[in-house]
Amino acid sequence: MDELGRKSVAEFKAADKTPLVLVLDNVRSMHNVGSVFRTADAFLIQGLILCGFTPVPPHRDINKTALGATESVDWQYFNTTVEAVQQLQAEGYQVLAIEQAVNSQMLNTFEPPKDKPLALVFGNEVDGVDGEVMKVVDGCIEIPQLGMKHSLNISVTTGIVVWDVFSKWKKDSII
Repeated sequence: MDELGRKSVAEFKAADKTPLVLVLDNVRSMHNVGSVFRTADAFLIQGLILCGFTPVPPHRDINKTALGATESVDWQYFNTTVEAVQQLQAEGYQVLAIEQAVNSQMLNTFEPPKDKPLALVFGNEVDGVDGEVMKVVDGCIEIPQLGMKHSLNISVTTGIVVWDVFSKWKKDSII
């Protein structure tokens, strides 16, 4: 592990973060939550917001996939995703849902803001981002999909979207 240059929890906490917050809207699977924590750790994400019935750490099933990322990544809980979105907007975040919706922007054409932080809302495994949340977000991003299913697991979706945003922001400085 030493050769990989992994950060300690203290080094992670002290590091400059990617100005991105991930919001989980009633995600039901603890394994998906743990996976999102790992993705957030991998890209030095500013933090996670867990909403509604999304499970929260500590829990062994979250830890199973998070592999310690619940210790490094800052997180908070909100009773409702609408409340979380409104607070993020009041703090100056652009808040976008990741969802298949009318007037969504395809991820491949999306350019993240350079002058403000970004928050991305990921929805429930079955129902997606709640309709009430869709009414208050600033917009919507969709992953282009060409197959029969037109849906991806939230942990896969998070990885794709976070990598895309991270690489667009850091394209000149990725190691």
